[in-house]
Amino acid sequence: MTKKRFNVLFLFFVIHYGIYAQTIVYNEKPPVFEGCEGLGIDALQACFNHNVYKHIYNNFNVPSELIEENFKGEVSVLFEVDTLGGFKVVHINAMYDALKTETKRVFSNFPQVKPATYNGLPTYKQYAMTIRIPLTKPMANYENSNGLDDDIDNLEHESKMEFDRVISEPPSNRNNRFSSQLNIPFTHTYYAKFDRNMNLLGTNSHTASKPFRFDEVSTYYNFNIEQDNLKREANTWGAKKFWNEHLVQIEGEDYWFTIDPILDLQVGKDTEAEFNTTYNNTRGILIQGGLGNKFNFYASVFESQGRFAKYVNDYAESLKAFGPDPAIIPGRGIAKRFKDDSYDYPVAEAYMSYTPSKFINIQFGHGKNFIGDGYRSLFLSDVASPSPFLKLNTTFWKIKYANTWMWLRDVRPEVTVDGAFLTKYMANHFLSWNVSERLNLGFFESVLWTNTNNRGFDINYLNPIIFYRAIEFETGQGAGNAIVGASAKYKFNDHVNMYGQFILDEFSLSDIKAGEKSWKNKYGYQLGLKYYNAFKVDNLLLQMEYNRIRPYTYSHNTVVLNYGHNNQSMAHLWGANFSEFVLLGHYHYKRWFADAKLIFGKRGMDFNDGTDNYSYGGDIYRNYNDRPYDSGVKVGQGIDANSFYGNLQTGYVINTATNLKLFADITVRNFNPEATTNSTFKRNTVWFNLGLRTDLFNWYLDF
Repeated sequence: MTKKRFNVLFLFFVIHYGIYAQTIVYNEKPPVFEGCEGLGIDALQACFNHNVYKHIYNNFNVPSELIEENFKGEVSVLFEVDTLGGFKVVHINAMYDALKTETKRVFSNFPQVKPATYNGLPTYKQYAMTIRIPLTKPMANYENSNGLDDDIDNLEHESKMEFDRVISEPPSNRNNRFSSQLNIPFTHTYYAKFDRNMNLLGTNSHTASKPFRFDEVSTYYNFNIEQDNLKREANTWGAKKFWNEHLVQIEGEDYWFTIDPILDLQVGKDTEAEFNTTYNNTRGILIQGGLGNKFNFYASVFESQGRFAKYVNDYAESLKAFGPDPAIIPGRGIAKRFKDDSYDYPVAEAYMSYTPSKFINIQFGHGKNFIGDGYRSLFLSDVASPSPFLKLNTTFWKIKYANTWMWLRDVRPEVTVDGAFLTKYMANHFLSWNVSERLNLGFFESVLWTNTNNRGFDINYLNPIIFYRAIEFETGQGAGNAIVGASAKYKFNDHVNMYGQFILDEFSLSDIKAGEKSWKNKYGYQLGLKYYNAFKVDNLLLQMEYNRIRPYTYSHNTVVLNYGHNNQSMAHLWGANFSEFVLLGHYHYKRWFADAKLIFGKRGMDFNDGTDNYSYGGDIYRNYNDRPYDSGVKVGQGIDANSFYGNLQTGYVINTATNLKLFADITVRNFNPEATTNSTFKRNTVWFNLGLRTDLFNWYLDF
């Protein structure tokens, strides 16, 4: 038996063989082998593919020990053809070193070809392919494709393969997703993996507006190599799906999509609670894909029941909307009663992403957005429930400009009409400017308005560059609530950077000069520091952050123009009237990970005891005219409450394609107010938890 009788199957090609590269456009030509000259563009690429297949088939010698074992497997190769027409292997992933060595040898013997060209100039071209063992001889013949008979034969052959191409399931569509305009699900743990890569000196990245798209991050971080390095050996269909792949993955010439189950199964124990266990039972489905190179889609549906630690349950019920439903689960949505002491909370998130040109991306859907480089954001955060949004990202030169329009809800009984929740609207824009290779500056503006005088969604705010303060003034006092802010980030080196935010809701220079701590000076600020590969430990990210927001920031003197949605803040989880110090640690090694979080806080709470019903500035939903005094306003006024929150989580990533994790964590929470009321009292919680979770979003339980 000769070695050449074994098969070679290649991925990323429209038939059974394939090499994947960027789509060829009219001003770009692929590399040209001798004998392929004079063909059309499409035929040139096909001829190049065929010659690559033929060279590998004729020269690849499967190691004898693998032949004896009847080995069946794959060799994943990332290679490029440089500007001189030479072949260079970039990365190889294979089960045996002998296969890697043989692959390098075969590619080192490729003949020199004419390089690819772009606008007539030589350029390098990168390709990804998979060699399957056993090998097979390529069927297509492009060596003599100039004749009419050959063209007819090729057309007939491709026609006969059309059905198989439609229903085929390729071994991996990872390149499609990782080069797509889909958002990378925003979790602080996962983003810590590539945060350093995007913050290296000399990069022109913009890291504040989140979630990131795959095509943005793939410029700085190689998802394919990461997936190859984490790939577990699996020889059966079930094992591959469990450890490495999507459950369903379909790919055609100009489309792809995947379908995966969603799980969040947790069980735990809260030492403070009177019930025996805490739990969460989430099942769902995730669908994502793309049509062509410019359009992508994403949809996730969650069906959940849960009972959490007592402090979480109490907080969820304090957010209760008008109507019979007992709670709003923080960050998720309105919950129905399930059994006697649990909650049923369905959630759906979806969006469409369209990129008409390399400068612009448009997204429309139902989900969350975040602006900032820190753990918290004082501009726009992901702590509230998902909401409908329209987002326009414009990137050029050293600028990224993000415009977001959102449809929010106020669900309190005092604003409900005929049982329907009130709709309000928010528009914001954020400009990120890389001033130098070290310094980034950001400028933020946001306005929130409601359907005053049946104005609905005010078309004035569709203008992506106008100043919202001016529009607010023109439409009348009390017509809207505008907020402005600025941010900065400075890279000291590849391992350390500093970031910060300043938010301004209202400002009175005369009151600042008077030094009387006027209530009018409503502002907040954030200072943070990140340390990558801390203490020379690879993949260890340490972060510290300080946040301070003065009383009455984000609130308003009308009942609805607060900076909130579904009884939750659209900025910091705690609202206002607080100071906070955060310490974070993220570490990962292969599929293992560990996260640590320590939060020390000082908050000012309202009494609401029937005698003192003043607003002390922490609850953004309260009218700031209900304040007890105009001067002497300071952070922590009202009931001075000191809090501590600590969480340690460790676990193992089971499936790298879906980010399915097995984890265990422990939470310690102490809340110590200086006075006790019906809603504010001392709490000491220790909460143990064990779970299996598809990690797609941030849980913020540190209130």
